[in-house]
Order: sequence, then structure tokens, then C-alpha cells
Amino acid sequence: MTLPEGLADAELAAFVAEMRSFDGPSFRERGAADVRAAAAARARVLEPVMAEVREVDAGGVPARLYRPVEGATPLLVFFHGGMWSIGSLDTHERACRELARDAGVSVLAVDYRLAPEHPFPAAVDDAVAATRWALARVGELGCVGVPGVGGDSAGGHVATMVCLRLRDAGEVSPSVQVLVTPNTDLTLSRPSAREKAEGWVLTTDGVAWGVEQWVPDAARRGDPDVSPLAVEDLSGLPRAVVVTAEHDPLRDEGEEYAGRLRDAGVPVVWRREDGMVHGFLTTHGVSPAVDAASRRVAEDVARAFGG
Repeated sequence: MTLPEGLADAELAAFVAEMRSFDGPSFRERGAADVRAAAAARARVLEPVMAEVREVDAGGVPARLYRPVEGATPLLVFFHGGMWSIGSLDTHERACRELARDAGVSVLAVDYRLAPEHPFPAAVDDAVAATRWALARVGELGCVGVPGVGGDSAGGHVATMVCLRLRDAGEVSPSVQVLVTPNTDLTLSRPSAREKAEGWVLTTDGVAWGVEQWVPDAARRGDPDVSPLAVEDLSGLPRAVVVTAEHDPLRDEGEEYAGRLRDAGVPVVWRREDGMVHGFLTTHGVSPAVDAASRRVAEDVARAFGG
């Protein structure tokens, strides 16, 4: 088996090579229900140990709270990735636990409704409701300060839309937005969507399938209430942490969004993880480089909350 070049370490190269050799049906061929079942079979990993893990009703939306220690900590409201259609609390269980432990924050993971059963704007509606609830009840959750929001991939997209919705409504905003390899252009028109279309774990066709599930009307996908990059005014949004991956179809849209935020006067910490692929937050143990990249995200979060 020939290992691909340009990846962060040999173990990650072997993982990508194995993924390239996979000859099974695509997401498009399998459908959401089958892909969800396969993802669920790989979950749930109950490590690392937390001081408290409990299910909560976050404004009518199911959620799971991870508290790494008994004392009060900052709170990050987290939205899982999965192309708006296949992720869950369980697929991101380990990622949320590791983020809580390594960043020293509590994590409220939100189980928003999935497409195609619940298309746009259901996920964002749920995320906004859960965030409003958390902003109003941070003390009841054993936390302090103004909560932040964050997510990976489609969850990063959802986090951006929460911030935009709350800003436009004139409501209290999250303290920070943490966007890890986020979707920000649902038209998939940036160069990396072509340059990294296949062979790097996430495919552009896979993303396109997810977009089709969530926003069936192709004419809507470039609208400002769907694609954050189409929003003209990004001023007044929470400070941002944006992390992109070199070998990711979504790389350019994430980096362009970071630049647009900075141009609008929003404080931004942006980093490209060189040699990295999409989804590294949820591939614990694949390689030392993957685990190190996840720890750097946690360090970013800790600093964003003043740690």
C-alpha cells in the first residue's frame, strides 16, 4: 500500500491510505439512516472520566453536560459535526470529554434535530434555543461567566449561525465562537472543494450530499441565512477561534470566514493544521499528530476563556 505524502505523520498517512482503499458504497448510496447506524456502532466511549455527566433539557432540546471538575468552570455549548444528518451526542462523546478535560471547561453538547427528517432551519433553531437556555442558566449548571459556542464541521456552521441570529435579534451573545474545520459556504464553490475533493477522508461529494439533505432547495444554499460567507456585515460578533486543516475540502471557506471576521473588527485566532485532514477531533488514537491537533484546539479554548 502506497502511503500518501504531505500528512502530519506516518500513522495518519496509513489511516488515509486505508480510507482510500475502501471500496464500499458512498454516503449518497447508503442514505442517512444506514450511515447513522454505522456511526452509532462506533460510539460511545466513556473516557476520560468526568466529575459529572448528565442529560439535560436545554430549552426543549436534548443535551448532555460534561463537567470535568467539581468546581465552577466556563461553559462551551457544543454542536457536533456530521453534515447536519448523521452526527449525535454519542459520536462526539470522547471529543467532548477530552475537550472538557484538556481545556478545563464544561461542555454542553446539543442533540439538535437532523436532516433529512428535519431540514433547514431545524438544526439552527434548536441550537439557538439551547444557547439561549444556557446563557440564562449558566450558574445552575455549575458554571461561571458568559458561555461560548463551538462545533466541528457542520457543527461549526451551526455555531456561526447561532452567533449571527442572536446578534441580529439584539440579544446577549456568546463570549466566543470556536469553529473547527467549519462549513461556511454551502455552495461549495471555494478552490479547496475542488483541490481536495477526493482522497482525504471527507469528500466534496459527501459534503454535497449532506447539504442536499439539509437544504433541499439548491437556490437557497447561497443565501445569508444559510451560508455565513454570504452575510455582508460580520461586525459585532463574538471573538472567534477558527481552526482549519490543510487536506480538507472545507479549508478555504473556513479560512475566508476567519479573514472576513477579522476584517469586520472581530478578534480572531486562526490556525491551519498543516498535514491534517477533516474530522481530527473525532479520530482519537489514529496518530500522535491527530491527538496533538485536538489538544491544540483545547488550548485555544482555554485561552479564549482566559485560562
